[in-house]
Amino acid sequence: MHEMALAEGVLQLVEDTARRENAERVKLVVLEIGRLSSVEPEALRFCFEAVSSGGIAQGAALEVIDVAGSGWCLACAATVAMEELYGACPQCGGHQLQATGGTEMRVKEIEIE
Repeated sequence: MHEMALAEGVLQLVEDTARRENAERVKLVVLEIGRLSSVEPEALRFCFEAVSSGGIAQGAALEVIDVAGSGWCLACAATVAMEELYGACPQCGGHQLQATGGTEMRVKEIEIE
């Protein structure tokens, strides 16, 4: 489960930011997770709760913003919505789609006090 490693990375970013800002605790972490990123949001929530236990981010809410997938078709040059990697182009049916969005995961916001 790679979500545990991702949760540890997010926690490191959050704790570094909280320390730099002299925060007492982290209240909220907002993540953007692309549909094509192969990250399971519920598993990430579970892992974040586990790794943040006992630290400055313990009990912080984890909000996930879903980012739609998009891609460019090499066959017909269309920019299309993508629901899965390696799927067919909805315009021409070709399988030469290159993902251009929805593969990312990033910390968008951290609320501290």
